[in-house]
Amino acid sequence: MTASPAVTNDQTPSSNPFANDAQLIQGCLQGNEASWSSLLSKYKNLIFSIPIKYGFSREDAADIFQSVCLDILHDLPSLRESQALAGWLIRITHHKCLHQLKQDRRFVASETTPIELTIPTGEIPESKIRELQKEQVLRDAIESLAPRCRELVQILFFESPARPYKEVAKSLGLATGSIGFIRARCLNKLGQKLQEMGFG
Repeated sequence: MTASPAVTNDQTPSSNPFANDAQLIQGCLQGNEASWSSLLSKYKNLIFSIPIKYGFSREDAADIFQSVCLDILHDLPSLRESQALAGWLIRITHHKCLHQLKQDRRFVASETTPIELTIPTGEIPESKIRELQKEQVLRDAIESLAPRCRELVQILFFESPARPYKEVAKSLGLATGSIGFIRARCLNKLGQKLQEMGFG
């Protein structure tokens, strides 16, 4: 499942933010800084979302993200299949979260507080990995939309609280009456892209 078109001969991962994982990994292993930046840009929200789901603060999640980045830099050469990248990142981040939770529990115990921290154990369930991978496919599909569609989808469906159409139209430089039509067209394009990417 590839989230982006192939890079042509006159393109590199640095000039094509939608380069597929195999191209990004190859560039990273060759020491291409733009490839590294593109890989992190593509997967930063996936990585960051996992500690947030575990209940960490945004500050702690940022620390875990940095730790994961160091592991990626060190261990990427050991990744055998490029299509396994998303799952690999999920597992690394899961283990970082478990490690941090254990450290937090030791800190709580040292403070002699009665608070009990529930810590998940073992490997992350495959069902959870599939759920997180589907979320990443959705991110990739949204990112592949034209800028106006991408911004409209993000504003309408991912901002909380929701903005009135009048405010959305003003921020995008559109007529208020056109939002419904453009919304439908963008969602249709998003649906086509998700179908192409095997989103089920």
